[in-house]
Amino acid sequence: MESSGGPYLNTAAMTSPVGIARLLQMVFGCTTFSLVAHQGGFSAAYGTFCMFVWTFCFAVTIFIIACEFTHLHSCLSISWGNFTAAFAMLATLMSVTAAVIYPLYFVQLDCYPIGCEVRDFRIAASVFAGLLFIVYAVEVFLTRAKPGQVTSYMATVSGLLKIVQAFVACIIFGALVNDSQYSKYVATQWCVAVYSFCFVVTVVVVAFSVTGKTALLWFPFERSVVIYTFGAVLLYVSAAVVWPVFCFDSKYGSPRRPGLCAKGRCPWDSQLVIAIFTYVNLLLYVVDLAYSQRIRFVSHL
Repeated sequence: MESSGGPYLNTAAMTSPVGIARLLQMVFGCTTFSLVAHQGGFSAAYGTFCMFVWTFCFAVTIFIIACEFTHLHSCLSISWGNFTAAFAMLATLMSVTAAVIYPLYFVQLDCYPIGCEVRDFRIAASVFAGLLFIVYAVEVFLTRAKPGQVTSYMATVSGLLKIVQAFVACIIFGALVNDSQYSKYVATQWCVAVYSFCFVVTVVVVAFSVTGKTALLWFPFERSVVIYTFGAVLLYVSAAVVWPVFCFDSKYGSPRRPGLCAKGRCPWDSQLVIAIFTYVNLLLYVVDLAYSQRIRFVSHL
């Protein structure tokens, strides 16, 4: 019987620097949610979010390792390079969020009232959550596009920024639904429309890149993305001006936090978070526009 190709198993998927980083992701992710599930414990929306992050990232990492090791990814109708680069960036953002939230809400130095054993498990889980974030960030660093290198779009600075922009938009949406009173003025409703439109289009750009279907479109995808990014900058500039005026100007809102506002349920706090992350996303889109002038899309990698 003649061999039809190379080896069936790709050992480089385990021994390369990226492969080692993924193996550490698997180990640290499994350790983190096991410590929490066994004795550390979690509750409320914050704890549920952290457990979702760790289990989701663990499951997708296992899937990526298995596909790389068995060459199964060559049978999938997606752009594998774009998929792994996008997931690594998303996992980095999600894991750092969980690594901050879990110790902030669940870790304490004294044993009362949870007991010393539970406290120790929570501290250990927090340590491994931090290590998990580091190894995902290492993968992003290792797989990012180098100057002059032909690589997948999602591995470029512009592609990675698309993931960050969508993630920041999710933070904005979370603050919007937390009693932000955005429906009070038409101007603030316009800002919500800006956040929603840019988020949807950014997700569509990522989806087309990951699926590798950009070449099938009847319009030039590369040029369209650059034009969209320029439009997103203009839209976010308008939101960056309108939102603070209608939330913190004394004519429409309050320049200072009301003294009787309950912690965690204060509209002013949500409005401040939205204002901050509006400027963060504006900066991200500006940087994205600058880098998009220097890249070329490669959909089949």
